[in-house]
Amino acid sequence: MTPKDIHSFARPEEAVVEHLSLNLNVDFNAKIISGTATLSIKNKTGANQIHLDSKGLNISSVVLDSGEPTSYSMADAVEYLGSDLTVAIKPETKKIVITYSTSPDAGALQWLDPAQTNGGTQPFLFTQSQAILARTWIPLQDSPGIKFTYDATIKVPSNLMALMSAENDTTLHPDGIYRFNMPQAIPSYLMALAVGDLQFRSLGPNCGVFAEPAMIEKSAWEFADLHDMITSAESLYGPYAWGRYDVLVLPPSFPFGGMENPRITFATPTIIAGDRSLVALIAHELAHSWSGNLVTNATWNDFWLNEGFTVYFETRIMEKIYGKDYADMLTLLSLGELRETIKAMGDTSKDTHLYLDLAGRDPDDGVSDIAYEKGRFFLTSIEYAIGRERWDAFLNSYFKKHAWGAIDTKTFLVYLESELIKGDEKLRKQINAEGWIYAPGLPANCPEIKSTELEKAGNAATAYKSGIPAKTIDTKGWTTHHWMYFLRNLNDSLDLKKMKELDAAFGFTNSGNSEILCEWYQHAIASGYEIAFPNMEKFLMTVGRRKFLKPIYSELAKTQKGLEMGRQIYQKARPGYHAVSIQTIDGILGLKK
Repeated sequence: MTPKDIHSFARPEEAVVEHLSLNLNVDFNAKIISGTATLSIKNKTGANQIHLDSKGLNISSVVLDSGEPTSYSMADAVEYLGSDLTVAIKPETKKIVITYSTSPDAGALQWLDPAQTNGGTQPFLFTQSQAILARTWIPLQDSPGIKFTYDATIKVPSNLMALMSAENDTTLHPDGIYRFNMPQAIPSYLMALAVGDLQFRSLGPNCGVFAEPAMIEKSAWEFADLHDMITSAESLYGPYAWGRYDVLVLPPSFPFGGMENPRITFATPTIIAGDRSLVALIAHELAHSWSGNLVTNATWNDFWLNEGFTVYFETRIMEKIYGKDYADMLTLLSLGELRETIKAMGDTSKDTHLYLDLAGRDPDDGVSDIAYEKGRFFLTSIEYAIGRERWDAFLNSYFKKHAWGAIDTKTFLVYLESELIKGDEKLRKQINAEGWIYAPGLPANCPEIKSTELEKAGNAATAYKSGIPAKTIDTKGWTTHHWMYFLRNLNDSLDLKKMKELDAAFGFTNSGNSEILCEWYQHAIASGYEIAFPNMEKFLMTVGRRKFLKPIYSELAKTQKGLEMGRQIYQKARPGYHAVSIQTIDGILGLKK
C-alpha cells in the first residue's frame, strides 16, 4: 500500500488503470491533440465510479466496454491540480473509452513554429509530463505511484516523425501514422510524445540518437560513449530492463536538461558542447532507468528517492568511464551549488528537508538541488560509512526488491533498517538517516569532497584576483568544469576593467558553451558589463532551459534597472518558453497574478 497522493484525484484503492490505449491526431494548425483514450481498469471494490485527473481537457463522450455511453462529471478546478474527472462505471466494467481534445495552452505541450527549431523549416511538438502535467494531454490517473502499460496510434503530418516513451521506429512513415507499444508498466509522468523533422543515428546495438538534421551529426559525435555508459551502468546495478536506450535532442526551448522518458531520453541541445564535457546529463537520465523508472517515488513528497539515487548512480557511471578525478570535479561543483541553494532557501527552511511537504503547492516546487544533491550526498555518506562493496550489494538488492513498483520514504527507511543497519545502534547514528531526511540543511556527516583538478582553477582565480594578467593564466587542458569553477571563484562583482580583460583573454561573451555563458552573464549583470548584454539577450531568447534562465533572471531582478531589462527581454522570449519555465520566471520577475 502506497500513501495517498495529495496531487491526484485518483482513488486506486477503489478502481485503478492498468493499461492505456491512445488513438490521437496531432493538429499543428489548431495546436491541439484529439482522439480517444481507452483505459483498461481493475475495479477492486465493485465501485460505481472511477476518479481520473484532468486539466483543461475537453471531454466529448465516455463509453463503457459494453458500448453504452456513460455519465461523467468534471469537478471545479483546483489550483495546480486541475479537476476530478469522475466516470460512472459498473462492477463488471473492464474498459472505458474517452473521446477528448486538448486545449491549445495545455501545460505539457510545447508547440514550436519552424523559426523556433534548429532547422527553421518545420514545426515541432514535444511533451513534458513531469510532475503533474500528463493530465493536460491525457485523461488518466496522474500519480507516480500508479503504473500502467500503454499502446498508441498517433497521426501526424506526413513529413514529420513521431516518437514516444515506447518502442520506436527509426524511419519516417510517409502516411504519417505511427504505432507504439510500451509493454513495461510506467507512471503517468513518463508519458511522452515528440513530433518533428527528425533523423536517427545508431550508436551501438541497443542505442542511438534522434535529432533535427542540423544537429544529428554533432549529437552523434557528442554521445559516442552512450553504449559504454549502458554497459557500465549494468555492471553496477544489474541488467538494463527497457530494451533500447535512445536519446532525442530537442529544440532549445526544452525547459530541463533531460527527461528520463523510458527507452528515449529527451535532452536539451545545450549539452552539445563539442568536447563531450557535459554528457554527465545523459549518464543521469540513463541512471533513471533503474532509480525512478524501475523503482519510482510513490508521491512527489518522496521525490528525493528518484533524484538522489539517480545523481549518486550518475556519478558512479562517470567515474567508471572517465575516472575518479573527473567524477570528483563534477561532485565538488555540485556540492558548491547545493550549499548555495541551502543558503538561498535558509538554513532552517523545511524545503531543505529531503522529505517534503508539498500540500497545496505545485510539486514542481520540489525540483531543486535538495532532492538531487542533498539526496546524493546522503547516499554517498552511507557509502563512506560502510564501504562501497557493502553499499553496492545493498543497492543491488534494493533495485531487485522494489523493481516495477513505487516506494515512499518510510518504506525506504524500513528497508534500510532491516537490510543494512540490522539493529547496529552505532551504524544507525553514523548514517543519521533521520537527520538527512527530516531536518533542514546539511548534517555534520556530509562528505567532504576534494578535486585536484578544480584546485587548479581555484588557484588561478585567486591569482587573478591578486593581480596577475588574465592572459598569463595557464588554461591548457581545462574543461567546462574548470571554467565554471574559475568563474565562480572570482569576486561577486568584478569591475569593468577586469571584465574586459577576461573577455579579451578568453572570449567568454562569444562562448558557445551554455554552462560557461550562464556563469559569465551573471558577472556581466552584476558589474554592468553592457558589452555582453546583446549576446545575453539572444541567449535568453533562444534557450529555454530553466537551469540557465533562473540564475540570469534572478541576477537581473536584484536592481530596478535590471528588473526592467529582464522584463523587456522576457516579454519577447516568453512565447518560446515551456510552461514550467514560465511559472518560475513569472515569479522571479514579479509577474504572477
